[in-house]
Amino acid sequence: MSAPASSGTLRAVGLSKTFHAKGQAPVQVLNDCSLTVAPGRLTVLMGPSGSGKSTLAYILAGYIEPSSGQVFLDDAPVKGPGPNRLMIFQETTLWPWMTVNNNVLFGPLVRASDVKVEAQNRARDLLARFGLVDFQDKYPGQLSGGMKRRAEIAQALINNPRVLIMDEPFRGLDVMTRELMQEYYLKVFEETHPTTLFITSEIEEAIFLADVILFMDPALGRIGHRIEVDLPRPRTFDVMASEGYREIKQRALDTLYAHEEVEAYSPQQTGMGG
Repeated sequence: MSAPASSGTLRAVGLSKTFHAKGQAPVQVLNDCSLTVAPGRLTVLMGPSGSGKSTLAYILAGYIEPSSGQVFLDDAPVKGPGPNRLMIFQETTLWPWMTVNNNVLFGPLVRASDVKVEAQNRARDLLARFGLVDFQDKYPGQLSGGMKRRAEIAQALINNPRVLIMDEPFRGLDVMTRELMQEYYLKVFEETHPTTLFITSEIEEAIFLADVILFMDPALGRIGHRIEVDLPRPRTFDVMASEGYREIKQRALDTLYAHEEVEAYSPQQTGMGG
């Protein structure tokens, strides 16, 4: 598979977002939120439901404009969505009338029809990596939930984005399928190192995948803490039995519980989900 496009630094500076609805009080979700997604690293964003994780992801991807603040990719201001920042949503984005192979090929062929042979080679490689070669002529409706997720990740990676934003992509999958998906993506990441922002509410998933974990503080509407995950790569699930993993998990739990205690006594209310 081709290496990702020159990995970039995605940076948010002073983001605030307030939602307004007719007849209702304004709801502030983000307040002076800043973060950096370092190139070639897997950055995980954690926080409880309603802490603003998904809102932040949508702003970074360019789908929502912030009320204030700015997003930069390699020091260039981000204005709207673009192929250099691709997002994998919680819901499926496969076109139901296209085969798996055609779904994966869609992006490159739309942008440049003269790269068909190269795109087909990259698609073949990605389908092999995600165990989908035998299903490339199937339609999304014929796939399991895990297969759809694999196809969607391949659909994004074939475009060689500088940054991949994944908004709880394995949410709703059963435990075994979710763990399988974690292994699939981790293997691809460790081989090609696409700059990744991965959003989750699951501590075990965060630690298993991450180079660094950022924690949303729901009371403040911004990043509150970060933990460097200094576990060796390549990783397998065996790492979860290590002392280092247990220490990081305890620090993560302490951070989340501290946020919950502060939120319980905070007068500030945050809104939109994620």
